[in-house]
Amino acid sequence: MNKDMISHLPEDLIRKILSFLPTKTAIATSLLSKQWRSHWMSAPKLRFDSEDYENEHDENFSKIVSESFLSHKAPVLESFHLRFGLDKVDPIDVGFWIGIAFARQLRKLVLDFLELQESFIFPSSLCTCKTLETLKLRNQILLDISSPASMKSLKKLHLSYVFYKDDETINNLLSGCPSLEELIVDRSDEHTVEFFTINVPSLLRLTIYDDNSEKEFLGYLIEAPSLKYLEIDELRCKLFLLEAPELVEANIYGVPAIISSEFHVSLTSVKRLVLDVSPLKTIYPPIGDIFNQLVYLEMYTREALWWDLLRRMLEHSPKLQVLKLVDEYRINPDYRVCGREWKKPKYVPKCLLSHLETFVWTRYDARRENEEEVATYILKNAKQLKSANFSANPIKPKELKKLAERREMFRKLDGVVKASTSCHLVFK
Repeated sequence: MNKDMISHLPEDLIRKILSFLPTKTAIATSLLSKQWRSHWMSAPKLRFDSEDYENEHDENFSKIVSESFLSHKAPVLESFHLRFGLDKVDPIDVGFWIGIAFARQLRKLVLDFLELQESFIFPSSLCTCKTLETLKLRNQILLDISSPASMKSLKKLHLSYVFYKDDETINNLLSGCPSLEELIVDRSDEHTVEFFTINVPSLLRLTIYDDNSEKEFLGYLIEAPSLKYLEIDELRCKLFLLEAPELVEANIYGVPAIISSEFHVSLTSVKRLVLDVSPLKTIYPPIGDIFNQLVYLEMYTREALWWDLLRRMLEHSPKLQVLKLVDEYRINPDYRVCGREWKKPKYVPKCLLSHLETFVWTRYDARRENEEEVATYILKNAKQLKSANFSANPIKPKELKKLAERREMFRKLDGVVKASTSCHLVFK
């Protein structure tokens, strides 16, 4: 029986298998037999990590990558992923390899820089590829783009902890990407940018994580008329202005104020919203149906006075169908806010009377402040509720005595007279 079954696989399948391997491993398969000697040369993906060559003494990393490119024969290169440090690579070589990849109609480029004390300058001449669809730059890469880029096919751009020479660099980069659909920006301390301007008519998805506390950075100015999905986390900037009339889904974490003159994001079109913000720092919207398209709301309950924000959201979300409360963790699980109990809405919110169908509470604990009151209120007033799912914190083997407390907690909820006679109550 022939045990070498893999050699009889179709050539296209072998190339696909090799494309999932680091190029060093793919090249090593050439030693298997004469038949395998050239398989790796046709693999559509090249991936090099300088740390994989720590024990190489006969040849240096740059020479290995250069020779691999010269031997590689695939007419179209789907992706080139390079993870490197300046101790192994000359910056000129990086530009040379990327130039070869561009000549082979490269679709995806990932550069992951390993240095912490130095920067790698991304040549502005490399912002001219007509075939590139995905560009990911990570860690200490400096962008210095003095004229508009030309990447007409680029759809995905990930900028993770890279640096920018100035505001103009950002404008020149984004203005040269007319087909851009997804932008991810991760930033930390940086003093070279004053305003991070994003004006991309084609943009559909935007994710920003920014804990930059440098005083020179003032904020974000974003105009994205086609934007559907927004995720922002941690923002410490002074100003955040977003114009996105078609926004459908928004995930907002750690932002000090969801509605204010400094943080302005129109949510009138949003249908799905995730909020993990501090109610103590939130400036509430004026009375009116400001969340009038919202059908799904997920709120985290780890911040003090979360119930105040929930009440406001219920009052301003007339079409809400799904409500999910999550207590993932609490920095201070025993916090109390003296004199601030759950305050029922003056009138039962419209969403409870006619739209709310699903209620989920993850890590529910009636011993915590106001949780039983909130749960009881929703069960008593949600007339269209079809399902209410409650799950509690996991019980450790040494805490089996808590089972009785949990049963009593769920028994109280089960005994609540519900507004909906068809509501299915589930406890986990």
